[in-house]
Amino acid sequence: MPDATSANASPISPTHWKALRYFGIYRLCVAALLVPPLFFQSPFSSLIGQGRISLQSVVVCFYFLANAASLAALHFHRRRFNRQLGIQVLLDVLILTWLFHTKEELRDSLGTLLLVTVTGAGLVGQGRLVLLYAAMATLAVLAEGYWRAWGSARGATDFFQTGLFCASFFAVAISARMLARRVIVNEELARRRGEALRNQTIISQRVIEEMQDGVLVLDRKGLVKQHNPRVERLLGLGNPERRMLATYSTELAVGFQNWRARGGDEPVMIRAPASGIPLRARFIDTASSEGDVLVLLEDIGRLQERAKQIKLAALGRLTASIAHEIRNPLSAIKHAGELMREESAGPTSDRLLRIVLDNAQRVERIVSDVLGLGQRDRIQREFIDLRQALPLFVEEFVIKEEVPAGVVQVEISGRAILLFDRAHLHQILWNLVGNALRYSRRVAGSVRLCTQDRDRHVDLHVIDDGEGVDEAHREQIFEPFFTTHSRGTGLGLYIARELCDANGASLELLDSQGGADFCIAGRSTE
Repeated sequence: MPDATSANASPISPTHWKALRYFGIYRLCVAALLVPPLFFQSPFSSLIGQGRISLQSVVVCFYFLANAASLAALHFHRRRFNRQLGIQVLLDVLILTWLFHTKEELRDSLGTLLLVTVTGAGLVGQGRLVLLYAAMATLAVLAEGYWRAWGSARGATDFFQTGLFCASFFAVAISARMLARRVIVNEELARRRGEALRNQTIISQRVIEEMQDGVLVLDRKGLVKQHNPRVERLLGLGNPERRMLATYSTELAVGFQNWRARGGDEPVMIRAPASGIPLRARFIDTASSEGDVLVLLEDIGRLQERAKQIKLAALGRLTASIAHEIRNPLSAIKHAGELMREESAGPTSDRLLRIVLDNAQRVERIVSDVLGLGQRDRIQREFIDLRQALPLFVEEFVIKEEVPAGVVQVEISGRAILLFDRAHLHQILWNLVGNALRYSRRVAGSVRLCTQDRDRHVDLHVIDDGEGVDEAHREQIFEPFFTTHSRGTGLGLYIARELCDANGASLELLDSQGGADFCIAGRSTE
């Protein structure tokens, strides 16, 4: 029996071996039904000689043992598929043909079993080998018919029945093969679709795991069924098994209940219980049979940071343009204005020149502030002794800004050591003290620079005695180009905060009883 598959045959798959095993089990059951008449009286005992061991009994026992051996071979030796199937079919053809030759009264029943064998071989077999199995059964039945018709007067009638059997063999073999081919095609299609679905599931799972936003799956009662790793960092969510949403975020649980009551797709603003960062939650109803709800958590702080980086990139490009396109013409305007002042023709000309020079100076200050932002990444941090640095700064500021003595005072406590870039600190303090002086009453002690040690950190406060910052403007004062002063650039506080951030420090506006209190919180150690 050839073992190689034909050109039309499909490769041997686990499904083929599984089908062959079921076929072997069926054959073993058929053989087992022929064994009991050997030992018990039954309607089928006519198959063998009663009361004695006949040749038919030996053949039936051999048939049972051979089927058991072939089934065991399928379990321990999964090789040569076509050879194993061919041997089983050949064994059935020979044994069943011999049995219905010796017992003419069981000819129809055993012929039907042979027909079932050919059908099973057509379902299990491959390619053109199915026709070989039908041909084997046909040759065996024809040979049996010739042998039995030798010298018999009923030969024509028997040959007509034999012809029907032979035609049935080929008909059922071809039909079974066509059905099996369709099953194989459908199975391959299902396998490919299953593999594509598995790959898509893996990709989707990977995408969800790498998402910067948190993803939660809740049931209708608020039980967390699934989540991605980002949620663990945002909410501190651990193993979701039997965990209610309210355990991790009361605000989110309340928002979920309100969404269930009202519906809609409006997001809910909450704060992460672990870190306090602002989050935006969106609830999406799914079409799942269990009515699960998808929750998307967006880190608003991250979005704000991204927007700030976009602004920084835009300012960087603007800085390069300003440095080349504005500063040189501005210097020419100032120089021409100074020359015209020396040749003043009257009060009107002096007033116009003063307007030109003042606005030119204002534009130059804007350019300097923007260019200063470009120094954000050029950091040379060092330990600065504020006991020495702050008095020197105040002395320089008072002289250059022509401020009366005593208006700006220094109050130092603790070690007052700050890890900072010296040039950056000078620029930050100049902006903060200048703003404080602008809104203060300009009396003794109107502006105070105070230090306070705090567990490896030091806080540097710039406090004034003015009216303070309007509550409506507290969230905007650190935005670029926002100012409430007619001559302000709107970049001082923004640049100050950016430089603090570059040095690992923070700049915040604190609540105070009167005036404004800007606090630089920096490290005093590495």
